[in-house]
Formats: sequence, C-alpha cells, structure tokens
Amino acid sequence: MSTAGVDDSAVIATNDDAASCKRFAVQQGYWKDPYIQHLVRPGERKAPEINRGYYARTQGVRQLLDQFLRLTRCECQVVSLGAGFETTYWRLKDEGLLPRGYFEVDFPAVTSRKCHYIRSRPPLSKPLTEGGGQLQIEGGTLHCSQYHILSGDLRNTEELDASLTTSGIDKSLPTLFMTECVLVYLTPEQSSKLVRWAADNFPTAMFVNYEQVNMKDKFGQVMIENLKTRHCHLAGVDLCADAESQKQRFLSVGWEGAELLDMWTVYHSLPQQDVQRIERLEFLDEVELLQQLLQHYCITWAWKDPRGLGLASLGFGQPSPALR
Repeated sequence: MSTAGVDDSAVIATNDDAASCKRFAVQQGYWKDPYIQHLVRPGERKAPEINRGYYARTQGVRQLLDQFLRLTRCECQVVSLGAGFETTYWRLKDEGLLPRGYFEVDFPAVTSRKCHYIRSRPPLSKPLTEGGGQLQIEGGTLHCSQYHILSGDLRNTEELDASLTTSGIDKSLPTLFMTECVLVYLTPEQSSKLVRWAADNFPTAMFVNYEQVNMKDKFGQVMIENLKTRHCHLAGVDLCADAESQKQRFLSVGWEGAELLDMWTVYHSLPQQDVQRIERLEFLDEVELLQQLLQHYCITWAWKDPRGLGLASLGFGQPSPALR
C-alpha cells in the first residue's frame, strides 16, 4: 500500500540508521546487548550526544516495558510496530521476562533481512529453539512458540489485524504496543486509525510511543529540514507540535489516560548511578546541545485499564513493581 508524500524507501532506511547508532553505543559500553552485533555491521563513530540520546531512548522504553511485564506477571503480550532490528525478545528471554507472546511488525524489506540473519546466525536462532521448539521462517515472517515477526504495512489496519490474529494473538490479554519514531511517518489520519484500532480491539492495553515533540520551534524546524535532505518526510509532524497534541492523539480515540515526558526529563529520571557511569564513557563538550536535542523527543504512554491492574501507576521516577 503506497501513500502519496511518503517515501517508503527513506523510511525503511531509518531502521539501518537507528540500528547502527544502537550498535555503536553498545560498543562504547552505554548498555549491554550481545545480539545486535549479529544484525548490524559496525558503522562510523557517533557523537557523544547521539550516544546519550539513544541511551535515554533505549532505557526509557525498557523501563516502561519491564514495569508492564512485572505488573502483569508476564501474563500479557507485546506488539512492537515498526520494530526494525530491535533485539528486545532475546533480552527478555535472557532475563526471564518473556510475555505469552512477542510480536514484531515491519515492512517486508526489513523483516526479510532480519529473518535471513536469524536463520543464518546461530546466536540468534538457537535461543528460539531451546526446549525443542520449532522455528518456522518463510520470507519475511518468522514463527516460534512465543516470538513472531510479521511483514506488513501499518497504514493497513485490516491487514495488520488479520496477520496478528493468524499468528495467535489473544485480544483478551493485557497487551503493550510499542512504537519508536514510527507514527511520525504516518499522516495524522493514518496514525489515528492505527491507535484507534489498538484501543478498539484490546480492552486492557498500554501504548508506548517514542518520537519527536516541540517541533514548532526553531530547533524543531531545523530538524525537519535536515530530515528532508535525506528524503524523509515527516507526514505526521503536526501531532508532534507539543505535549498536548501528543497526548490528545491517544485520548481522542478511546484511550483512558496518557502521560508524556520529554527525553531530557526521562534522562534525569533514570537510575542516576547508571547515568553517572555512562557520562564517564565520553567527554561531552556541549551539554546545552544535548539538552536541546532531548527536549525535542519524548515518550508518551497511554493506557486502558478496565480490570484495575494499575497501568496508570506506571511511569518514571518510581521503582518497578516486584515480579510476584
């Protein structure tokens, strides 16, 4: 499904950029990820503010995900939309935090490459077949007992729904949706349809969205122009105007509540002992530039909680609930 004004090849290329940045940050010691090296080749050196930005992004999303898993005692599902080359499934398996089902969706051009790497690289494939489980890979789709990679177009919610249903998703289970710099490439109408579909079909759910914010100011406009030079059109940038527009994206289509923090605030809400550790890894000349950059990205999390599980209590600046 093609949409006028959106260059899918440029959007697909953002996966390689993000994965390369994450691999470099891992190499530098910002966080541990023994799996990303099997999906991404070493790339060029990244600036310290970029590394710290990816650290905040990765750890911020991880904190909300892990809180959700612990709160639900892993009796839940995770759906990563526009997942790219993320390695979260392997981390959760290593840490004993696997949900009942972990589903990833992305363009066929992305999932076919990821499936090829998994098939051909034992450090990725062996964990998927431990305990005698079967691994099925065909083109850009993968299925094993708890992990599913699906190719699809997020602009087509009917196709998305059918694909997830065929793969065994249980809409009655608490379900966490994750997007990282994904919705901004959809028009407001397309992202609204996607977010509404999630709210309408999953009674108990949480949605975690990482992307741009405060894009109306001068710094935001420069970011937009820089992306245009790489043929990346931010079709949904109007919803990234400010915190209120980001939250209303969810509240206007059936989500019960929503909160947002810019990434500068998230960075200072993460465990400060680890923040101090990563700040010793590289000298950062311009803290003001890092602050400006992080104030133009945010994490928004929305929830629907008719069972009263306590989803509204999840967030930053508070310990994760114990795994019971």
